[in-house]
Amino acid sequence: MKNSSHTPPIFTDPLTPAMQHLLDRATAVCAEHGARMTPQRREILGLILSAKTPVGAYDLLERIKAPDRKPAPPTVYRALDFLLEQGLIHRIERLSAFVPCTHLLHDRQTPECTHNHDHDSMCLHTAQFLICRDCKSVTEITTPKVLESVRQACRDEGFIVKSTSIEIEGLCASCASKQTPHAPHS
Repeated sequence: MKNSSHTPPIFTDPLTPAMQHLLDRATAVCAEHGARMTPQRREILGLILSAKTPVGAYDLLERIKAPDRKPAPPTVYRALDFLLEQGLIHRIERLSAFVPCTHLLHDRQTPECTHNHDHDSMCLHTAQFLICRDCKSVTEITTPKVLESVRQACRDEGFIVKSTSIEIEGLCASCASKQTPHAPHS
């Protein structure tokens, strides 16, 4: 499925030192889980980290093509499945696109880390996204009460949470400010 956004994602080139640090952290997270971050998986994650907007699988496929390299879609989808399984990225269902997880790649030993790590050594949180209908920007937010509500509902049902995602559509502050105000009725 192609990315449904109107404009293709804009990638920064080359990867910044901060992005290289995140890739190294992601590699360490995979190693902690007994998983292997291959060069191809790292490349796909690097592209997602460098995208200024959510990126679709076919955008990634086009980006990694080269005259001597013509990867097939399953190559990208396997890398995306791995990155999703490791909690390094999120799929934005509404856009059929992917964004990096802004919470997993932080240092879990810092005081800023306020969410639970007591399950399979993974940093589970409720992925909550604000999706702008106009510019297609996506912002990941954290509201701990939402995660606790989801966990409690699952406990009540005997359901074991593996991942969650909440997508909220509307207008970002920038796009909302561009809307023409409606004149009051007299």
